[in-house]
Amino acid sequence: MGRLNQSDPIDPSLAFSASVDQPIERSGCEPQLGGSLCERAVWVDESVCIGCRYCAHVAGNTFVVEPHLGRSRAIRQDGDSTECIQEAIDTCPVDCIHWVPFEDLHTLQSDLIRQDLQPRPRG
Repeated sequence: MGRLNQSDPIDPSLAFSASVDQPIERSGCEPQLGGSLCERAVWVDESVCIGCRYCAHVAGNTFVVEPHLGRSRAIRQDGDSTECIQEAIDTCPVDCIHWVPFEDLHTLQSDLIRQDLQPRPRG
């Protein structure tokens, strides 16, 4: 296969017809299979959070303070390094941030939605 010239048009349909050179090999360590490399997610129990903002100051790409309720929330699982997220967890004065299995996130979110959380007073 020759080099492409900048002026040569590229047919976008080639992306859909490209063959996979190597089949995907499964190791058994995939998180969905419960392997030893099982990933975990960070979860903020907003019903306990006091809105101190420590976690958002330490790991600002992972945590924000939700403006209406005044409580911290994890917005990205890959926003900061694991070490940075752990530091944010360690700074929490009410211990409301936890590592949980990814599979538990949906249930935890559903449980939180059913709670009648009131906005934190701003002060």
